Amino acid sequence: MNGRDVRLAARSGVLSGPTAGLAPGFVQGNLVILPADVAEDFAEFCRVNPRPCPVIGRNEPGVPRVRELGADLDLRTDLPRYRVWRDGKLAAESMDVSHLWRDDLVAFVLGCSFTFEDALVAEGIPLKHLDARKNVAMYKTNVECESVGTFSGPLVVSMRPFNRANAARAAEISGRFPLAHGAPIHVGDGSAIGIPDLSAPDYGDPIDLAPDEVAVFWACGVTPQAAIANSRIPFAITHAPGCMLVTDLTV
Repeated sequence: MNGRDVRLAARSGVLSGPTAGLAPGFVQGNLVILPADVAEDFAEFCRVNPRPCPVIGRNEPGVPRVRELGADLDLRTDLPRYRVWRDGKLAAESMDVSHLWRDDLVAFVLGCSFTFEDALVAEGIPLKHLDARKNVAMYKTNVECESVGTFSGPLVVSMRPFNRANAARAAEISGRFPLAHGAPIHVGDGSAIGIPDLSAPDYGDPIDLAPDEVAVFWACGVTPQAAIANSRIPFAITHAPGCMLVTDLTV
C-alpha cells in the first residue's frame, strides 16, 4: 500500500483502525482541526512545543485538503477514525466528519512516530505492537508543555520496549526524523516522567515489557488532544489515537 491506498481504504470505510505498519516509507501525520479564532494560538503552541507538535502541513481556512501532502486527499474522510471534541470533552468518534465541516476550520497536520518505524524494522529492530497487531501504547506524563493562550497541558508520549542494544539503535535512528518527533525524550523507568503503570496506557493498547527490555518513550502527537481537553474550547476535531493521515510524502 502507498499513502493514497491507505487514504482510499479509510475513505471507503474498509479501514477503521490504526495505521502503524501501513504504507512503509510514507509520512504519517496526526491531525488537529480547530476554529480559525484559536488557530494562531495553536500554531504558536506548536512552535514552542516542537517535539510533540512538529507541523508538516496546514490548510487554508475552510479548505478540506493540504495540497503539499497529497494530490487526492480529503481531511474529512481520509483518516480511519476521528474524534470530535465539544467544550474540551470527547463527544463522539466517527469515520467521516464531512457533516461537521465548516468554512472557518483550520487543520494542522503534525508529524508522527509511525513514520520512522519502517526505518527501525529495516534495521532488524522488532516492534512489539506491530508483531501483536496492536496500537502503540501512549501515556500522559507529568511534563508540562509550554502554554499559549488557552492551550496548555501535559506532554503525551508513546512507548516501545526494546532490549538495551536495540534501544540505543532506535534512539539513533529516530533522531534522523525530527519531523516525526525525533529521538526519545526518556528511556527507562516511566515513573520518572509520571507514568505509574505501563500496563494502563491512557491511549492505545498495553504492550508487555519483558525482563530484558527497557521502555523507550517518544513525544507524541496526541499531546494536542490533552491540550484541547484542558482548554475546553467549544469545538475541535482530531484523529483518533493511532489512526493517522497517511500522506504522499516519502521519507
